[in-house]
Amino acid sequence: MNNINTIKGLVTAIAAFLSALLGTLYIPVLLMVLCNIIDYITGCMAASNRPDGGICSYRSIRGIKKKVTMWLLVVVGAVLDQLILYATNTIGINIPIKFLVACVVAIWIICNEIISILENMIDIGIAVPTFLMPLVKNIKSQTEHIADQKESEDK
Repeated sequence: MNNINTIKGLVTAIAAFLSALLGTLYIPVLLMVLCNIIDYITGCMAASNRPDGGICSYRSIRGIKKKVTMWLLVVVGAVLDQLILYATNTIGINIPIKFLVACVVAIWIICNEIISILENMIDIGIAVPTFLMPLVKNIKSQTEHIADQKESEDK
């Protein structure tokens, strides 16, 4: 019982640290990592049902590299956010959101991962409700549209 309490305390401490560090970015990053894991697992499960064959260590490693690179893309968004905050604070403008670009990037990645998870499930043979794929694609499209509008306003 003591080991369980130690593990709970450690998990709680790590979650609290990440929440304090990431702020508003905590939930999108958590969801992104969860979707990365689910996509990887469902991709491995669906691999045997695809025409290109089963699981291959090369493709598996390449998939993991892609997931890590996705995380780095969010880091790039966070760096851009910090640059924007620094520049706006320098000229006297206060922006209340610290991680806007990083959140948009994370949401876009989450949508891509959900689309991939649904495709994996279809390849596995699971009946997926017909409204899910268009719904996720619409959210992804809206995220891209908002980012494009923001980019146009900044120019």
